Amino acid sequence: MYEPSEKILESYADVLVNFALGNGQGIAPGDVVYLQVPEAAKPLFVALYKAITKADGHVISHYTPCVDETHNHKRDFYEHASDEQLDHFPEGYYRGIIDEADHMLKIIAETDKQALKGIDSKKLMKRGKAKRPFLDWRLEEEGKGNLSWTIAAYATQAAADEANLTLEEYWQEIIHACYLDMDDPIEQWKKTEEKIQAIIGKLNNLEIQTIHIESENIDLHVKIGDRRRWEGGGGSNIPSYEIFTSPDWRGTEGTIAFNQPLYRYGNLIKGIKLTFEEGKVVEASAEENEQVLRDMIATDGADKVGEFSLTDRRFSRIGKFMAETLFDENTGAEHGNTHIALGQSYKSCLDGDESELSDEDWGELGFNNSSVHTDIISTEPRVATATLKDGSEVVIYKNGEFCI
Repeated sequence: MYEPSEKILESYADVLVNFALGNGQGIAPGDVVYLQVPEAAKPLFVALYKAITKADGHVISHYTPCVDETHNHKRDFYEHASDEQLDHFPEGYYRGIIDEADHMLKIIAETDKQALKGIDSKKLMKRGKAKRPFLDWRLEEEGKGNLSWTIAAYATQAAADEANLTLEEYWQEIIHACYLDMDDPIEQWKKTEEKIQAIIGKLNNLEIQTIHIESENIDLHVKIGDRRRWEGGGGSNIPSYEIFTSPDWRGTEGTIAFNQPLYRYGNLIKGIKLTFEEGKVVEASAEENEQVLRDMIATDGADKVGEFSLTDRRFSRIGKFMAETLFDENTGAEHGNTHIALGQSYKSCLDGDESELSDEDWGELGFNNSSVHTDIISTEPRVATATLKDGSEVVIYKNGEFCI
């Protein structure tokens, strides 16, 4: 069984604690980090705990058991939980975490990527809706600048198997993608951040009204909307090379098929195709687990786009399918990738002060609201053409690269 060296894990922890958290600034002395790690990632948990302590931070630990062939507490819950249990939300506990934490750091380390296969997906959506206040509180504190978050991954045999890689090959992809094979990974991340921000600056200066994405299986129009800005990098995901915005959902029109599978809600969904009219999904199909997709889309706000993203292959160090959205939505390979997220918008994509807007204001600007945020990915070669405020058109992306 392959295991990364202690040096690699310490370097990984250093990147996450002293760069990724704090939106690329790292934590400050006295900061509190809510650390969520599954037991499969115990070696990284130890390295992270040490890194936070050395940075004079404090840890609130949420260390969880993993599932296996004989022990699957997640499936047990959904098989036996009543509606009351599905709806239960320990408000005081979760509110306390939000009030105490300055940062949230979550490590993905799944030991069964399809642990909930066959479970009634309506139960999964019901549970997600019950936990919605935690998401709302987190977004509110982020908007105030009081909270940062980062998600990263730890390789497991289950993930490697899904990606048709050996465990060592999977780890090498993580190591390479996160610059852990470099002498100074944080310095490399800062250099990449500069390149990403240069593209973002150009996009924000273009005053884009709509984007038309075309490929063999995509013909989609996305309205960017008023008071929008593009974002990327910043440490919220490691690795992260994508450049994205939260568009005005009301202006999404056309069809998009996704050539990458989606691992979501403990299920594998393949061959997804969506058709939008007047901003809403009017047709949805999948070659596998279509019902999970349909039940997700039936959730309030999940039939609308909350995010539109492009990844430049020149920035990305991910060249293989990883069976994990965190990596696959940042893949570079030959053609980069396009992905959209159904559901919740990112309020951070507002060009202005978030605190000045009421719920009604957000709605009038076309920012979407949902308990769902699900990224779905296509790596087909595609062209993205922007229509600008003055009515002119400019190709902003082709051959897997931004061309502005």
